Amino acid sequence: MSGANAAMGAAVAAAIQASKASGVIISVSPADFLSILGRNSEPLVVHATAGFFSTHHEYLTSYRGLAFFTKASEPLSLPRQCEVVEARKIWIPGS
Repeated sequence: MSGANAAMGAAVAAAIQASKASGVIISVSPADFLSILGRNSEPLVVHATAGFFSTHHEYLTSYRGLAFFTKASEPLSLPRQCEVVEARKIWIPGS
């Protein structure tokens, strides 16, 4: 398994585990998402582009056992220390 696939698997597992523990994936504003990333020394972020008529960017990360999600019309300027995994799609239950 390549490093990117392993990281993606770990990110997905963390998000699933956080969802099981809390029962939710927390949707936050892009500014709050960036603030959460700033609290983590080595954040892992899953990024995907989505949309049919207009493209938007989706981001998912975990922090302290919870999963945080945001959407933005433009790409976010992520902190330098982020490890980013590009995904084809981020699926959020109930969205």
